[in-house]
Amino acid sequence: MIEKIKALAKEVYPELIKIRRHMHMYPELSFQEYETAKFIKSVLASWSIDDVQTIANTGVMAKIYGKNPGKKNVALRADIDALPIPEQNKTEYVSRNPGIMHACGHDFHTASLLGTAYILNKLRDEWEGTFTLVFQPGEEKLPGGATLVIGGGHLDNPRPDYILGQHVEPEMEVGKIGVKTGVFMASADEIYITVNGKGGHGAKPHQCIDTILIASQMIVGLQQIVSRRAEPTMPTVLTFGKINSDGGATNVIPSKVFIEGTLRTFDEKWRFEAQKLIKDMAQQLCSAMGGSCDIRIDTGYPFVYNHEALTKEMTNAAKAFLGEENILAVPARMGAEDFAYYSQIMPASFYRLGTKNPNGTGLHSPIFEVDESALEIGAGLMAWLGVNDLLG
Repeated sequence: MIEKIKALAKEVYPELIKIRRHMHMYPELSFQEYETAKFIKSVLASWSIDDVQTIANTGVMAKIYGKNPGKKNVALRADIDALPIPEQNKTEYVSRNPGIMHACGHDFHTASLLGTAYILNKLRDEWEGTFTLVFQPGEEKLPGGATLVIGGGHLDNPRPDYILGQHVEPEMEVGKIGVKTGVFMASADEIYITVNGKGGHGAKPHQCIDTILIASQMIVGLQQIVSRRAEPTMPTVLTFGKINSDGGATNVIPSKVFIEGTLRTFDEKWRFEAQKLIKDMAQQLCSAMGGSCDIRIDTGYPFVYNHEALTKEMTNAAKAFLGEENILAVPARMGAEDFAYYSQIMPASFYRLGTKNPNGTGLHSPIFEVDESALEIGAGLMAWLGVNDLLG
């Protein structure tokens, strides 16, 4: 079966390059992936995969049936949305949609899962069960497309026995994958703070309530929550990535400053404790300096949890497909993924696929790029991971 899958992956590989490049040229933002969904449906239809439906408004779900469809239901997921990043690459397939780019590899994920669909459909007489393929919208934006897929009941009646997902890894060589059991990726919450003071002339700060000074003290002070309140065994990241004001100049103190940031943790209890500490400390610091603040924390994705038994089984299957030397144990990371929602309701396993390109950079970069040869590996590997325990 492995050799059959590899042969089919090689057969469909040229088409996957075309699919990936088409998606790269026409990226769409989260929850706006209407043309992307149409394109995915057209590819599935061209391969005679006809049990296809729209999910979560701009997503697609397809089912492929083997012998004895009720034996087991395995879900495979790819995300389809792009990011609001102006692309700076010079390739012939550079984004045609200004200000939007597939800078996180979702075009690759979708093309790879379509390749998996091609392989599974070709071999449907040689495995038992059902595959549910989820082409999910809105991974990059709260509330996360996974919540709409789950909340819409699209994974019910029956619920899959487990779900698999993969993500490109631009720092890992092609032909290798990264795996980890247990907690794999962090929760992610969004923080929005407005510091209120009294604006005025920069030469007369005694007549003002200096919002810039308050904001500066706040950003530094809140880091004590990480360095002094978090348990040493409780990895925590608190980052503020955006500061703005309602005015201000070299000689003008603004009346308001706006701060945006993110909180990342691996523990749900500590996560909400930290949220409260952030709110309390921000308000108390502002009050002590004569100002006030409005603070909102949007609770985002939970942590990704890789089911131990399932991930060990998938790891062993991957060793058979790629060779033991190409399966790397990787640490938990502070990045977030809305695949986490699936991992909270069913056994799930999420892994990193090596796509290192010598001319590319890390994720979310305007010059992000992958090595497209990894498409053949990604499509074949996911097909094998799905069918290895469904062989009749």
